[in-house]
Amino acid sequence: MKTAFIFPGQGAQVVGMGAGIAQSFPVAAEIFKKANEIIGFDLCGICFEGPAEQLSSTTISQPAIFTTSAAILEVLRTEPATNGISADVTAGLSLGEYTALYAAGVISFEDGLVLVQKRGQAMQAAADANEGAMVSIIGLDEETAHRLCEEAGEGDLLEPVNFNCPGQIVISGDKKACRRAKELAHKAGAIKAVRLEVAGAFHTRMMSGAAEALAKALADSEIKEPSQTRIIANIDAEYYQTGEKIKEGLVKQLTCPILWQKCMERLLADGVEKFYEIGPGRVLTGLMKRINRKTKVVNVSSLKAIKELLG
Repeated sequence: MKTAFIFPGQGAQVVGMGAGIAQSFPVAAEIFKKANEIIGFDLCGICFEGPAEQLSSTTISQPAIFTTSAAILEVLRTEPATNGISADVTAGLSLGEYTALYAAGVISFEDGLVLVQKRGQAMQAAADANEGAMVSIIGLDEETAHRLCEEAGEGDLLEPVNFNCPGQIVISGDKKACRRAKELAHKAGAIKAVRLEVAGAFHTRMMSGAAEALAKALADSEIKEPSQTRIIANIDAEYYQTGEKIKEGLVKQLTCPILWQKCMERLLADGVEKFYEIGPGRVLTGLMKRINRKTKVVNVSSLKAIKELLG
């Protein structure tokens, strides 16, 4: 039976994440301590105690989610009851792709965390330079979402960028165009349209400044060739073949759509039967229910969930 480890992206953060796990497992506490040293501020204090506003900022939430996911992974790897669970393939939603690369052994924790920190800073800077936003649209298919973007865009940038699961598509672009789309969504047949609490128009050309900054940071990072564990790419639902392709994919990810539904469908078609969502929240577990109701996802997001796994 093939197994996949999947990792959440930005938006999964919640104050208190990792706190109980770090208290109960020294290996998790060690990951948080290491993260503080690498990025030079008290990241674990913000994860454990907040404030929520600070934790949710792009520059903090990205390294915070990466670190919390890595800490949970470390517990699974080192506890006798779970250290036999290994992934044939890893995947991560947007930011989560970095944790997927770390879990697959192609990037070190330190390099991954530094990249994620730089990515968050670059995305925030690009967001500050452009008036952008994102809206989650529930209940439209791909074709109708494209039509909605065309109509609401009125010549401004607006496009579907996150294809998460059937009936859930996130659109991204100019702030005014997003506002118009939110108003027009019901007329187009949407059940709901929700403005996302993000800094800007992620996964569009408004992030090209961030993509340039990230490309420079990636040039100094060591990314190994994928070997035993395969990694599936957000941008095309294909498996990464080389370290160079991984770098290209991570840069492209900032300005291109994220094809999460296609990634999961590809893994299912390739025989993956069991999924572990590792990291804060239950977002990916919820998406899988909409992609394929019968698929088993073990959600490992809390101390309670870990204790259940450990029996």
